[in-house]
Amino acid sequence: MRAYYVMIERDEDGYLVGEVPSLRGCYSQGKTIDELMINMRDVITLCLKDNEDGEFQMEFVGVQRVVV
Repeated sequence: MRAYYVMIERDEDGYLVGEVPSLRGCYSQGKTIDELMINMRDVITLCLKDNEDGEFQMEFVGVQRVVV
């Protein structure tokens, strides 16, 4: 079993949108955090199955804040 970071944002319709930075194209959404995380588990499983050929997975390093 492996753990993945999920970046979460709220869209203009109020939905929570999650992305796994280390898995290309791995996105989902939900009305609540609980719903989003259930959906993210499902989509992560699908992304990993699509990546069974061993394509490189990026490593999530972190988030930095920039003040401009």
